[in-house]
Amino acid sequence: MPEFGDYMGLALGLARRALGRTSPNPAVGAVLVKDGAILAQGYTQPPGSWHAEIVALLQGGPAARGATLYVTLEPCCHHGRTPPCTEAIIAAGVEEVRIALLDPNPLVQGRGLQALEKAGIRIQLGERQAEAAVLNEAFAKHITTGLPFVTAKFAASLDGKIATRTGDSKWITGEEARRRVHEIRDTVDAIMVGVNTILADDPSLTARPGNLPEGRTERQPLRVIVDSRGRTPPEARTLQEPGRVLLATTPSIEPGRARALERAGAEIVFIPERNSMVDLPVLMKTLGQREVTSLLVEGGGTLLASLLEDGLVDKITAFLAPVLIGGRDSLTPLEGHGISTVAQALRLKRPQVEVLGEDVLISGYAGYCAVEALAGAQVLDCA
Repeated sequence: MPEFGDYMGLALGLARRALGRTSPNPAVGAVLVKDGAILAQGYTQPPGSWHAEIVALLQGGPAARGATLYVTLEPCCHHGRTPPCTEAIIAAGVEEVRIALLDPNPLVQGRGLQALEKAGIRIQLGERQAEAAVLNEAFAKHITTGLPFVTAKFAASLDGKIATRTGDSKWITGEEARRRVHEIRDTVDAIMVGVNTILADDPSLTARPGNLPEGRTERQPLRVIVDSRGRTPPEARTLQEPGRVLLATTPSIEPGRARALERAGAEIVFIPERNSMVDLPVLMKTLGQREVTSLLVEGGGTLLASLLEDGLVDKITAFLAPVLIGGRDSLTPLEGHGISTVAQALRLKRPQVEVLGEDVLISGYAGYCAVEALAGAQVLDCA
């Protein structure tokens, strides 16, 4: 919880409520303050509806004149699905705008700030900037590259096993760690697994976050199965669950298999082959074109190794349990060819450690890092 008077902290908390509901738009929070009191607050609504600033201004009404607006991302200054937020802020008579982070969208990138300054509105930039960058790391990558922000997640034993030699994996981690996984699923646009995970575990791949925070409606992320030959059983659990399933396959799939999976509820998307497998870089471009900004990859080891080899993973989220499994035939989270020397190992940037019950969550960046890419960037010289 933000401390009393930490209006930007409150705005960041509001923005988190919008995660997973606003793509391809960013998740933004806004708080309108006057004479030390909160007049109104809001966060980004689903695409086509109001941005955070507009929600707050509508709540504030005429009292917004002379107020200070705290907003986690630079207000937009261009016409998209909705009119520019800068125009509404100026028309409302807001006196000061405090912005956590400049918008990485090439259509904005400082232009919104400049429009507000030109109208005589005082600007303060950079309060809790790093937090705002992490909050919208998926938006930042997608808007600048067209690709989704990819988080690879796995749960493993202390000796690095994700299943026993018989394939049993339930449950390596405890309830608190599993609850966090569902909370993460609730904030992403899509979840991806390889067909081997479907065949071994028959997962549902749904988000079951329990009691949702105020304002967050139940929804299911898109489920993506990477299956170059259509081996997914039509009766797989994930095809019976609410929500959409996208099965990424190749033109080599047997037509009858494709029709059976379509009848079972999967949308089939054909991706070119590379080494007899789905071309993963092409798949990522396809997902980006479908406005998937955040993608959670949950397995298996072959898929994760391929994604890492192609440089497609941005973040690693690893849940480690204090148990030992052993066995040379037990599964590990990362298969593939591996490396020959420790010096070649991928070392995560900005690692963080969190204790969840008896388990430990270790996360860090393997590729794109919004904090490094955005924090401190003063893009104010736009023509």
